[in-house]
Amino acid sequence: MAGTRLDWDEYAATWARLHGDFDPRKAAPTVQGWLRFAYQIGHLLGRFRVSPTAVTVVGTLFCVLVPVVVLREPGGPFIAAGLVLLAAVADSVDGALAVVTGRTTRLGYVYDSVADRVGEAAWLIAFWLLGAPGPLVVAAGALSWLHEYVRARSVSAGMREIGAVTVGERPSRVLVALVGLVLAGAVRIFSFDVAAGAVTVVAAVWVLLAGYGLVQLLGAVRRALL
Repeated sequence: MAGTRLDWDEYAATWARLHGDFDPRKAAPTVQGWLRFAYQIGHLLGRFRVSPTAVTVVGTLFCVLVPVVVLREPGGPFIAAGLVLLAAVADSVDGALAVVTGRTTRLGYVYDSVADRVGEAAWLIAFWLLGAPGPLVVAAGALSWLHEYVRARSVSAGMREIGAVTVGERPSRVLVALVGLVLAGAVRIFSFDVAAGAVTVVAAVWVLLAGYGLVQLLGAVRRALL
């Protein structure tokens, strides 16, 4: 498969097999558009023999830089939001590149999962630096981690599908991180305290989505494994 362009249908079928039979061709237009974008970029990078692992590493570096730049003046939160967006693109493209070039591996899946958890921890550290309470930040990270852990253990226990597409999935966490950083940057112009309050509210939304998503997932797992 390496060096051979998969058309969209072939790519979507392969992608679905690697993601619990969730067919991207039946996804919402925004999701399908995002995955098509990743497919096109993945094919382009494949022509230049870029490895999926290299893209994963670059995306992780973008994430690690988020708390480093978030307090910089001027516009630290906006720069951090841009890095989150770039990291999200890399997170989609590395998988697309692996599929397009026929280089999907179990080790690559582990690397990608670890990179996702490291990235989300970095985003939440940025929230904390902007003034979100530590316990709230820890709760957001713990619930998100537990969401992914439950799904992974359920698959190991024999669940063949992804269980449920919950409100706490990674795309939701990416969106919350983006909104939080942009909002903090906008109101920080007027007051750091107001920015801290805004990012606290967004962190609370992260906790609510992650908690409700975990409940949704546990219900789906129970139905699948009983």
